[in-house]
Order: sequence, then structure tokens, then C-alpha cells
Amino acid sequence: MTKQHWLVKSEPDAYAWADLVRDKRTAWTGVRNYQARIHLNAMRKGDQVFFYESVTTKAVVGIAEVTKTAFPDTTAEDPGWVAVELKAIKPLATPVPLAAIKAEPALAKIALLRQSRLSVMPLTPAEFATINNLAR
Repeated sequence: MTKQHWLVKSEPDAYAWADLVRDKRTAWTGVRNYQARIHLNAMRKGDQVFFYESVTTKAVVGIAEVTKTAFPDTTAEDPGWVAVELKAIKPLATPVPLAAIKAEPALAKIALLRQSRLSVMPLTPAEFATINNLAR
């Protein structure tokens, strides 16, 4: 099965890249958007995930990997909400700020720019590669 690519967003005050590196892995809980839930359910073990710190940092800062597919989110009061487990893989050599993403024509259709409030979003292989190249 082809690996998929994703981007997850977190506010550094809530859960930063440094927290994931310290914890080594985490359950990605607390997502309460229906479209994001669809994306969580579509994630597969081994998928690569960019970690984007929103609000203050506003940059893609690291790469994680899905280590456990969708399971019930223990932080949810209502059934049906799910989480996945993510493992920190590596920080980006250079964080890729939102301004650089906006300035890159190859990323004009990226969900991060079209649906800025969405916390879990798919990336095409080309979008993933472009952001990786911007980090070098």
C-alpha cells in the first residue's frame, strides 16, 4: 500500500514538537472537527506526518510517523471521535514558516492555506516533497 502524507497542527502551548520529541510518541487526541476525523480515520501505520506549530511559531518543524491507526479518543465525551498514535522521527533541518509556504507556487492549493483552521490534513506526495525541499 502506498504511503500517505499528512500535516497535523498544534499550538505550541498545548503540545509542541519538543513535547513529542521528549515523549517519543503520543496519542493525537482532542480533534473535534468532522473533516479532520475523516483524515484521522484514513491514516495508516507508516504514513509520514509533518508537525506544524501554529499560533506563535507558524512553521512546519518536524516529521512524525503514524504508529497506530485510529482508535477511540479517550478525551472525547461523545463516541465516534478517534485518535492516532504518532512517533517523532526527526526535526526539519530548517523549519518551514507559513510565509515560505504561501510564497511557494507549488503549494498554492495546499489545505493549510485553503482551510487554515483544519488541524489534520492530507498532503500530496508532491506537496510533502516541496516542503521537505524548503527545509533544506
